[in-house]
Amino acid sequence: MASFDEKIDKYAELAVKVGVNIQKDQTLVINAPIESADFVRTAARKAYDAGAKNVHVEWNDDVLTRIRYDKAPLESFKEFPEWKARGMETLAEDGAAFMTIKSTDPDLLQGVESEKISEANKAAGQAMNTFRKYIQSDKVSWLVISTPSPAWAAKVFPDEPEEKQMEKLWEAIFEATRINTEDPVAEWKKHDEKLQSKAKELTARKYKKLHYTAPGTDLTIELPENHVWIGGGGPNTEGTHFVANMPTEEVFTAPQADGVNGTVRNTKPLNYGGNLIDDFTLTFENGSVTDFSAGQGEKTLQNLLDTDEGARRLGEVALVPHSSPISQSGILFYNTLYDENASNHIALGSAYSTCVENGADMSEEELKKAGLNTSITHVDFMIGSAEMNIDGIKADGTSEPVFRNGEWAE
Repeated sequence: MASFDEKIDKYAELAVKVGVNIQKDQTLVINAPIESADFVRTAARKAYDAGAKNVHVEWNDDVLTRIRYDKAPLESFKEFPEWKARGMETLAEDGAAFMTIKSTDPDLLQGVESEKISEANKAAGQAMNTFRKYIQSDKVSWLVISTPSPAWAAKVFPDEPEEKQMEKLWEAIFEATRINTEDPVAEWKKHDEKLQSKAKELTARKYKKLHYTAPGTDLTIELPENHVWIGGGGPNTEGTHFVANMPTEEVFTAPQADGVNGTVRNTKPLNYGGNLIDDFTLTFENGSVTDFSAGQGEKTLQNLLDTDEGARRLGEVALVPHSSPISQSGILFYNTLYDENASNHIALGSAYSTCVENGADMSEEELKKAGLNTSITHVDFMIGSAEMNIDGIKADGTSEPVFRNGEWAE
């Protein structure tokens, strides 16, 4: 059995060689919490060994973030450092690869004035909008992964002794990312091929609409005429294959921005900006949320929906079988990267341009004309369960099962 240090080494190697797939003389940018310093150092070594020219690290700290929200005036949250946004754009223009490590405390901003959170999200969304387009059109290689933090581990495993919580979360991450296999890189390549095959199959079916039914959900989502399903990894504009999320169990596409109607209910809590939103329902008419309610975090949900006009429309529809490894683990991670890969999910906000034919080369106006939503935000939330059925409706009105009882209808 591999030791902890050996698993960390494999995890870093997987992130560098398969996730961002770093190339010779390329810069790697890592956005990371300070708790992940040991892992970041290992990843940096792997990147340099693979030929990276430079590894640039942007650190963040939950404690400092909370201090700012508690102490800083409201006006400061309406600002975002332009130099940082321009710097990220310059790095993207120069062909850097981007790795983001997520391990935020799910309750980090509990009790914080909601207007501060709303203003901060808007300011960041507006300032980083150009950089986000590099990411959402796959013009660069990018990856989102996670490492544990004490606060996150305590939230996921509250019944474990404090000294065991981090160990348990690390092991759950290793299991979900296939690090516990003999050859994680080979396992990921097989998994990647499987997801891509399913995506091609769905694209070929050319569904006009998807109809979702489950307890609290009766939702119809229209799909753009030239939509493309995506699964696993794919090439950036230089032709380098990368995998954007680890773990990933989904295949996804973009909905028609004005073609969503009905009601949907969440099935897992949404961790949005350090606050939890749960037990919530959204009602859509002609693509836009017209009514909503939440048992927890209703004000946070309202702030999300009020980010901009596009925040009330969907930018992503993703399919994940209830039998996915993360779902079967029975662990609620309170982390969207993990929880979205245990459940069918949809996203409020901007769409990925690669979800329509030739979308990566389209202007914003052309993408809108093709039916895709635009926004300065993109927030996934989970709606799947073992009780969910999905039907695919074709242009001629005929219908066929896509999901039955939370699983692919084979």
